[in-house]
Amino acid sequence: MAYAKLSGALLVRKDAPIAETVSVPRAVQAATVRQGDGLLARHLKSLKLPTFLAQYERLAQQYAAEGLDPSGYLLRLAELELIERERRLIERRVKHARFPAVKGLDTFDFSAVPSLDKNVVLELARCEYVARQENVVAIGDFGTGKTHIAVALGMAACQKGMSVGFVTATALMNELLEAREEQRLLRLQRRLAGYRVLIIDDLAHVPLSTAGAELLFDVVSQRYERGSTIITSDLPFEEWNNVFGTARLTGAVLDRLTHHVHILHMQGESYRVRHGRTPQPQRRANGAGAGKRVE
Repeated sequence: MAYAKLSGALLVRKDAPIAETVSVPRAVQAATVRQGDGLLARHLKSLKLPTFLAQYERLAQQYAAEGLDPSGYLLRLAELELIERERRLIERRVKHARFPAVKGLDTFDFSAVPSLDKNVVLELARCEYVARQENVVAIGDFGTGKTHIAVALGMAACQKGMSVGFVTATALMNELLEAREEQRLLRLQRRLAGYRVLIIDDLAHVPLSTAGAELLFDVVSQRYERGSTIITSDLPFEEWNNVFGTARLTGAVLDRLTHHVHILHMQGESYRVRHGRTPQPQRRANGAGAGKRVE
């Protein structure tokens, strides 16, 4: 129903005769607005719409001043609410993943690892391999950024709404052994099997105990064709016997892990060694010439 505003606070329905003109005192109008704002704020809190609550007054003033469509005002508020909810969900998934650090592909120096195919990594970041329950194994020299790549792929999965877990191979073995001792192994195995993406970092030169190796095999086996597993290691596959202890167990792990797998070869010089050789500016003992390099 359309209304026209005359002088003061006089509201007139456009198609109404003069007799239907209604006069609303300004004081009543202001009190009604204040009461409505208070009720609206309480309703938004009850509905758990914090972004609506934080933004509605500012956007209302903006849309009123610019004479914009009221439906656009509501649409923008809904968009802001959805954006903020998604941000909080991603933040929660990243926290639950327990990454050692938050890193993305935008900070990875691909030029330092020429053996790594950047296009393959960018394709993996789309997370379509997760939908196909495929695995990723990053193998290469120490310090070439295998953990960085694994975390970045985990971050990409978090941003797409997937559950992710991160753990080192040694920590996982210890956690599994402790859970078995405390008779909560099945609960832990169910949690590990439930991740859409499980990252097992640093499957290194230190041999696992016989029991630990068998429990780690159980994790890989239970996730086979049910979820994606990312493993990083300094060792090529032919040396994984050094970790699992026997050719039989190593073969069983590799059989399940490499049936559907993307292998990232990462050979190169250690990032830490490379940057450790960067000359640092020296300073004079008395502070003179501070910031100037001494040749």
